[in-house]
Amino acid sequence: MELKDILAISGQSGLYKFVAQSRNGIIVESLATGARSCASAASKVSSMGEIAIFTDTDDIPLARVFETIYEQTGGQPTISHKSTPAEIEKRFAEALPDYDRERVHLSDMKKVIAWYNILVEAGMTEFKTGHEEEEAAAADEAQ
Repeated sequence: MELKDILAISGQSGLYKFVAQSRNGIIVESLATGARSCASAASKVSSMGEIAIFTDTDDIPLARVFETIYEQTGGQPTISHKSTPAEIEKRFAEALPDYDRERVHLSDMKKVIAWYNILVEAGMTEFKTGHEEEEAAAADEAQ
């Protein structure tokens, strides 16, 4: 499973796996419970493979942030997204030291931590976006 197939749906907690397209939206499956539901076409749906975090120099794909946390925790869940703001900010800064402190808010950090824990608990150990081949081809052309 790749991060491009993992979705966050505005107004709904947790993460969802894309299952199929339906007439009125998409069918998704909760990573936590396995329950299937329909997300309407009006819902704001974000793919984990398309999300990036602002830094002082560039935007870093969420997958790279997840990989860093994964390495730092030895593949285990990290702190809870319900930890104190100071603990969350410290943990996030360890994973991404140069994050943009003006544009990345505590609520964003909480989401990243919660999403990471959901993915690890669902058995995800590789954070591939599905765009690796495109990025490799672009890097080859640049050389």
